[in-house]
Amino acid sequence: MDQTLFHLINEQWTSPALDLFMAGISNIEIWKPFIVVLVLYAIFFRGFKGRALVFCCLVALLISSALMVRTLKAAVDRRRPKQVERVRLVELQKARPEFLTLFERPTIRYSNEEDRKASGPSFPSGHVANNITIAVILTFFFRRWGWLYFFVAGAIGYSRIYLAAHWPSDVLATIFLAAGETLLVLGLLEWLWRKVAPRWLPDVFARHRSLIGNVGQASSLPPTDSRAGSSRHFS
Repeated sequence: MDQTLFHLINEQWTSPALDLFMAGISNIEIWKPFIVVLVLYAIFFRGFKGRALVFCCLVALLISSALMVRTLKAAVDRRRPKQVERVRLVELQKARPEFLTLFERPTIRYSNEEDRKASGPSFPSGHVANNITIAVILTFFFRRWGWLYFFVAGAIGYSRIYLAAHWPSDVLATIFLAAGETLLVLGLLEWLWRKVAPRWLPDVFARHRSLIGNVGQASSLPPTDSRAGSSRHFS
């Protein structure tokens, strides 16, 4: 089933428009300048919420990359499709700056012996893990529209199969692993914030009782009124 679905996506469900779209959305080099701009905007112009978002993303992505992806790749050591079969490959044209390659027609070829030695293990997918991590975090920080990033993450996951970088089962399993890992990390960060912030950042904590939930809102707890106690004492 895994191989059948892979060959359908990689060889039959293809078109020139999809070739360019899938290769483009999967190439991080094209999107790096845009990502840097978004990160800087969040840090300098979105206040506590933006900085908390960037912090959570950095921690979750570092843990995902260092602990989950690298550890499982070494332990499972599953071969990529292009390392075990002759598969269809899509290669973007070289261009500077990178985004200009989106205006060029990509090269289509089939894998050879050199491709069998290229790249690392197939499972889990780093691309999918990173983007599912971001999607989960955005959903927590922006309840109304953050979940829409799951469509981007899904498209990137599909592109990894389309480009013969991963098997369908690699992508599906990585989605659940990354989502679970991100939820655990967010829970840990929220717990640490509520334990550490009152002592080390009392003024900030007074305005932001939660790092993730209801971010940016002041505490809903009623203020302590010492005069109330005094009036009761003298009544």
